[in-house]
Amino acid sequence: MQAVGVDDRDVADRSLELSDGRWIAWTEVGPVGGAALLRFPGVPGSRWAIRADRAPWRERGLRVITGERPGFGRSTRLPGRGFAEHADDMAHLLDHLGLDEVYVCGASGGAPHILAFAARHPDRVRAVTVIAGAARLSDDEVDQMIPINQRGYRLTQAGDEAGLRELLQPIGERMLAEPLAGFLAQMATAPPEDQAVMSDPGWQQPLVKAIREALGGGIDGWVDETLAMFGDWSDVALESVTASLTWYHRPYDPECAHCRRPTACRCPPKRKAGRMARRRPLVRVLPRG
Repeated sequence: MQAVGVDDRDVADRSLELSDGRWIAWTEVGPVGGAALLRFPGVPGSRWAIRADRAPWRERGLRVITGERPGFGRSTRLPGRGFAEHADDMAHLLDHLGLDEVYVCGASGGAPHILAFAARHPDRVRAVTVIAGAARLSDDEVDQMIPINQRGYRLTQAGDEAGLRELLQPIGERMLAEPLAGFLAQMATAPPEDQAVMSDPGWQQPLVKAIREALGGGIDGWVDETLAMFGDWSDVALESVTASLTWYHRPYDPECAHCRRPTACRCPPKRKAGRMARRRPLVRVLPRG
């Protein structure tokens, strides 16, 4: 199964060496003087997890910056990382780009990184939007998830990194060899409305490139991400999130299960959690306050 190619000539592909010798990579779309939007992709994702139809970004004059976490794509691995490390990497990136404040958005597995960034660098965040974001799980919620996430959670809780690698390695190889078919195979039990979205060529095109880039160097980043995602989230201080935050979720999502009380509701006041009937490409920019 193949997705039609997409024209990415309007995308700047960049990288930066940090003071510790690691490299981080990102992509940029849009005018340098535009309103800056910092995006955090899902899992396994890379800096190329950007929508094929970028007209909504152009219409709003956005400068869209999509980060890439350690161990994925061209970004150096950082074993044992949680969420704070990437949050601080993105702050260094903003320093490099000369940006004081940005809007922030992302989805799925990008959610805890977004929260960590908003908590650790509150003065740099104008507003936050999270779409179908991953939340820290309780044991009784695990069975609601798709099988790969159930197994990943239990292996992480057991401290079995070797077992986690055994789980992810063949899946990663299949996804790398045939990104679209491999990904859709893992989503075979997803709800019908998700299947409809995933059948859209406009959705499939960037997925193929993002997965090939994310996993081209191996599964180390995916392993590290899974260990953090299903860990204790000790470096995410929700009480320190001060920006306007909107969290879109569904009552039931087996790919990215939510706690009964959405994570956004555990932050201080001025947060809101809204339900959505189905997912769609969405950017909502909220004013400060």
